[in-house]
Amino acid sequence: MPSKVDNDFSESGVASAWDQNAESWIPRVRAGYDVYREYFNNPAILEFIGDVKGREILDAGCGEGYQTRILARRGARMTGIDISDRMIESAQAEERREPLGIEYRRTSFTNLSMFRDGSFDAVVSFMALMDGPGFPAVMGGFERILRPGAPLIFSIVHPISTRGFGWIRDDTGREKFTVSDYFDESPFVDKWKFSNAPDADTAPNFTVPYFRATLSHYINSIIRAGLTIDELHEPRPTQAACREHPFLQRWRDHAPLFLYVRALKPRR
Repeated sequence: MPSKVDNDFSESGVASAWDQNAESWIPRVRAGYDVYREYFNNPAILEFIGDVKGREILDAGCGEGYQTRILARRGARMTGIDISDRMIESAQAEERREPLGIEYRRTSFTNLSMFRDGSFDAVVSFMALMDGPGFPAVMGGFERILRPGAPLIFSIVHPISTRGFGWIRDDTGREKFTVSDYFDESPFVDKWKFSNAPDADTAPNFTVPYFRATLSHYINSIIRAGLTIDELHEPRPTQAACREHPFLQRWRDHAPLFLYVRALKPRR
């Protein structure tokens, strides 16, 4: 029988899902078992973000603070927000253990009322904005709290990764990426685990509410919020990463897994 989380796509349902994931998620992420993050996504997005030293930055959907801490160690003054009580509690505990000057607050990225207009030199979000509802309103909130000329930089699952995507082989045996139901923007629950973890066979699946959207929905929401798109990037895993983890090769050869966006608040 489906759990309550499987049927609840409200913000409280999203929070419950990530509270439920926290016990299994946090130690595995911190142990480096998220191969896609460690070998593909992290190196690419950190290069895309560039220098952060001395900048006041909001990490929206920070989870347990993994990426927030990386940027703090690179010299940024970081604030992290997340909808999950358990994720924020874990982030705060890690800040007490290793103080980096990070402030963590429990709130949704749809509710930024605690921040004044023009509070931040940048807003970043790592693989979070497709995991919650209300993307157009979120863009409006980010525009408000950014200083003029400041960037919003985020990564999401690429919009071609639909509920119906898959892999097939053609008549020559060559692997091909397939897409179906692209225009279906109804939310669904994705369940998966870190297959590289030593206990992957017995570990529980993560339950992740997914609010996918078309590329035009994402881009038009950014534009309508008053932000100017500066750069889009569809990263590929490096050849070195593919040699170490051959299953990444398909994402180098055939299709993008992630989409990065940099948008700027215009200078008035």
